[in-house]
Amino acid sequence: MEIVKYPQRESWKDLLKRPRIDHSELENVVSEILVDVKNNGDKALKDYSLKFDKVELKDFKVSQAEIDEANLRIDEPLKKAIGIARGNLEKFHDSQKVTGRIIETTPGVRCWLKSIPIEKVGLYIPGGTAPLFSTVLMLGIPAKIAGCNNIVLCTPPGKDGKVDPAILYTANFIGLKNIYKVGGVQAIGAMAYGTETIPQVYKIFGPGNQFVTAAKQMVNRQGIAIDLPAGPSEVAVIADHTSTPAFIAADLLSQAEHGRDSQVMMFTIDENITELVKEEVIRQLAVLPRKDIASAALQNSKFIVVSSINEMMEMINEYAPEHLIIAVDDYLKYEQKVVNAGSVFLGQYTPEAAGDYATGTNHTLPTNGFAKIFSGVNLDSFVKKVTFQYITEYGIFNIGPAIQCMAAQEDLLGHKNAVTIRLNKVTKK
Repeated sequence: MEIVKYPQRESWKDLLKRPRIDHSELENVVSEILVDVKNNGDKALKDYSLKFDKVELKDFKVSQAEIDEANLRIDEPLKKAIGIARGNLEKFHDSQKVTGRIIETTPGVRCWLKSIPIEKVGLYIPGGTAPLFSTVLMLGIPAKIAGCNNIVLCTPPGKDGKVDPAILYTANFIGLKNIYKVGGVQAIGAMAYGTETIPQVYKIFGPGNQFVTAAKQMVNRQGIAIDLPAGPSEVAVIADHTSTPAFIAADLLSQAEHGRDSQVMMFTIDENITELVKEEVIRQLAVLPRKDIASAALQNSKFIVVSSINEMMEMINEYAPEHLIIAVDDYLKYEQKVVNAGSVFLGQYTPEAAGDYATGTNHTLPTNGFAKIFSGVNLDSFVKKVTFQYITEYGIFNIGPAIQCMAAQEDLLGHKNAVTIRLNKVTKK
């Protein structure tokens, strides 16, 4: 953890850099797998399951028997917790529904906007050492509320050929039926192109490692929509003399344990808090089960001391963090200045982990500075916004001359004629 005090503005760009990843070799590997899946379908999926997951699969689709078995393996406290998270997520995402209000822009001219669900969506749920059953809630709930008809979920199997029981329980709990035991790049390829078993989708959602991220970006260039560019997890924490060092250290480590390429940053106008937090990080890190991963991530991390709140917020908006924790008593002084962030956590008792699981907000967020231009996943991510308009005879009489004039100026006389022919009929009545 590097402590940087009062950096000059010209050093900000280097100071706020994310960990650098060389994608040149990675992209060649990813491209080969995608082409193989596109050309060979289920056969390629079976080959990669054996190669990467060390399991030979006959069927990719999860059976009802497997779902029933998973249900028996989940204890009641976890089921209750998942139920609480589901309720909060449903409340928050249901509140995002927009009813298309008809607007009369000119007498006789009516326009409105309608949200129409994307028909086919794919959800990628990471497995491995940290099976993210919470991501099933984060993606599946808004997809269901939006009304998506065909939802495909792909997640990697374990060496026993089974999917993590918490993932299966959660998917079944929220009503997802099409669950497939396929992970990694090959899962992205299967959803993008379709195979004999797995249906093609129009948009792919979900986090993953650098291979999955690269695969999503590649199929996106080929015309398959994705949720957002997502890379290694990151958090920025704002601290001052009112902050609790133990809380801040815990928040930093909760993100550092995600991966070796994660990044955690602390910003403050109080020099004293940096040493206090550093001591807490060292103490808590020693007993963290994933301390090796977190330690590697801390090598990418910095504590930055600046001279004013305005300078701090300018620097944070330039960094555009995935998660921003304003861990101070007077958080409103900072909150009003937030421009670029994926999700914001206010006050001393709002850890980022709460948003990861159960507050109701979505944890699928833009990373690597993309919070400057991308929103996190929300209900709108699963719909298209389609505009409608209706013009009466009175309306075309009112607006027609303006359209004729504009079309003539652009020398699009066919456009002008489409209005003129109607105006002639109206004026003859």
